[in-house]
Amino acid sequence: MVGKEKDRVSDRDNALQIAPALRRYIREFEIYESLLRKWQKSINLVAGGTLDELWTRHFADSAQIREFFPSLENWVDLGSGAGFPGMVLAICLKDRPGAKVHLIESDQRKAAFLRAVSRETGAAAEIHIGRIESELPLITDSLTGVTARALAPMPQLIEWSHELLLKNVKGVFLKGEDWAAELTGSSAADSFQIWTLQSRTHSSGRIIALARDFGA
Repeated sequence: MVGKEKDRVSDRDNALQIAPALRRYIREFEIYESLLRKWQKSINLVAGGTLDELWTRHFADSAQIREFFPSLENWVDLGSGAGFPGMVLAICLKDRPGAKVHLIESDQRKAAFLRAVSRETGAAAEIHIGRIESELPLITDSLTGVTARALAPMPQLIEWSHELLLKNVKGVFLKGEDWAAELTGSSAADSFQIWTLQSRTHSSGRIIALARDFGA
């Protein structure tokens, strides 16, 4: 085992340490990885420089939400792109009766990729093609969590999610090093309780969680 193959195994092992929720579904995530690498050749799903750290940068980064919020089993993922974090959550929840993750994606090709991953892995996923503003109101399932990653600043995420948050659906958003400035620029603290959790994959990243009542 040499070169890139060794690096990939090391990256996978590191991801499994960071996010143990991945361990039960290694086969499914290997399928996900294979499909992503194949589709990446024709669709820009992720930044090319992150492919060598796919398991840590994308799978573990997404799965840490499952580690922090194990009781949330019905999600909607806004602007899903390559499926982070939504498809990762859907795979980790595939054996939970009644669990489902709705993934909203406006790009037809990316939505086709998500459907391929869902079909091949048996993920608890439903793909919605369209804009967030039009698709989100059509989801009638009882949701417990709304999430997004690398999509938009916090004020915009809160605007999209506002009606759900008022119903005490938990908002869980993966943010980078500008997370503090984004929170300062929003009025979230006026209406919601806010938690900031240290990311397990990025020293400067945070998971921003919002709810009307975390105890409910």
